[in-house]
Amino acid sequence: MNKRATALITNPNFGLGLAAIILFVILSVATGTFFTATNLFSIARTMSLYVFVGLTQAVVLVVGDMNLSAGAIGGLATVSAGYLMDAMGFPGYVAVIAALAVGILCGLINGIISARFEINAFVVTLATSFVFTGINYGFTRGVAFTDIPATVRVMARGAVFGIPYLFLFMFAVLVILYVFYNQNVLGRRLMAIGQNVEAARFSGINSKNLKVFSHTLSGFMASLAGVLYISRMGSAQPATGQDWLIISFAVAIIGGTALSGGVITPLGIFIGAAVLVMIKNGLVILRTNVYWEQAFLGLLILFAVGIDAFRTYMNRRRLVS
Repeated sequence: MNKRATALITNPNFGLGLAAIILFVILSVATGTFFTATNLFSIARTMSLYVFVGLTQAVVLVVGDMNLSAGAIGGLATVSAGYLMDAMGFPGYVAVIAALAVGILCGLINGIISARFEINAFVVTLATSFVFTGINYGFTRGVAFTDIPATVRVMARGAVFGIPYLFLFMFAVLVILYVFYNQNVLGRRLMAIGQNVEAARFSGINSKNLKVFSHTLSGFMASLAGVLYISRMGSAQPATGQDWLIISFAVAIIGGTALSGGVITPLGIFIGAAVLVMIKNGLVILRTNVYWEQAFLGLLILFAVGIDAFRTYMNRRRLVS
């Protein structure tokens, strides 16, 4: 295999984009309702939400950690915003800022405990996921907040020229992250930590502080996703985030974010979310038994992990040759 072909195969976005296009064509031909304006609008909105959920995991995977509490943080931020708007009567923008602050604080707690005290992030975030979920349901007792101002609902429900505001916002965030991780010193240092934490430390990079930053950014992304779910649903549901764990890993890993750290591709995350949403949408349209969906998604993640391992192997071979 020549070097050009090897480089193409090892590109995180190679194959994924082609698979997304093929899947889109197949579903458009196989069903009469997939390629319609209403369905595509729905796919665009759901895909945008999945991108933000995927980012909650990707921004910590890039430094070699993971966040199992992303969904719990999103749920806690959701009910925080809902309570301020519904029960306290605060304006939407105040509730949104407060919700984002909750997410940042939760992420900061995860980062300080795992990085500063050198406790495995898997264990820390698993524990805090129960803590945050307990606070959520202890406070709300499972009751949703439904009095949500129109100014909050418009983000996920409005559109310009048929394109959802949510999709445009998601696209802008991905562009910012691409610039951050590829052209910003801080972003490149984060990737360096994931590639080789010891080498990064010897280079003068404060890996502990940057890992705290990554967890804080993950908390922010989780709270942002929670706010957007409020906008999408028109209510603040305590159950928000319960299904985010598998979605976050699926979108991130399918999108080319390396489990071992050091690699994050915003374009890949975008395509990964598109593939996942199209599959779920297609299963619904084809009236597939919904109880098989979780099993299918689990197999999809295993497949993505296998691709990640193969990509790592090919990269090592290319470096050796």
